[in-house]
Amino acid sequence: MALIGILGGMGPLATVDFMDKVVRLTQASRDQDHLPMIVANLPHIDDRSSAIIDHGADPLPALLDGIDLLNRNHVGLIAIPCNSAHHWYEPMRARSAAPVLHIAQTCVAAVPRTARRVALLATGGALVSGFYQQALTELDIEPVVPDAAMQPLVRDCIREVKAGDLDAAAAHLEAALAMLAEQGIGTALMACTEIPLAARRIGKPPVTLIDSTLELARATVRYACERGWNRPQ
Repeated sequence: MALIGILGGMGPLATVDFMDKVVRLTQASRDQDHLPMIVANLPHIDDRSSAIIDHGADPLPALLDGIDLLNRNHVGLIAIPCNSAHHWYEPMRARSAAPVLHIAQTCVAAVPRTARRVALLATGGALVSGFYQQALTELDIEPVVPDAAMQPLVRDCIREVKAGDLDAAAAHLEAALAMLAEQGIGTALMACTEIPLAARRIGKPPVTLIDSTLELARATVRYACERGWNRPQ
């Protein structure tokens, strides 16, 4: 049986949101039509942004342990619903026996080709790592990184989601989006998997939001269904 492997727990709510999206995106009329998944929910992996920015504890050994766990369960594909963890994409991909989707590639592929400037709403670590900026630049799209006034709002949004206060998170996100709208930015990538959970609490965002969790889920479902993993053997 072919399995989707999920390396998650970064954070737990974001992992559940990813799984929910995979289930909802799968066309099914009964249990047996859904995609089989195995989830390594590993919340004790060291903080990714701290490692990237402040030379904090290295999360790579724990990330590779998670890949090893999924390898032992013979998964056919790995998805990692944490953007910052993709700073270590290459060593994880090298360790994996199965293909590993890259969340930034799936997310950036959803940007309208008419967009010329796109904002990045992400952790400080993901911004410093620069893989989103590179992916956008390759498409001739200018990445707009939040300034010193906006990034604390994004950071606090992410922190509040991790703490379970989605209303507070939404308030921070709404303030950041208002600043983007004032700058004339029409599209923003929710390049942290916590942010879409906050965005649900906002009635009508002033900019177009592209959900990295949703795009990763779409790519996961497409890959698995093309190979018939949703059909009972």
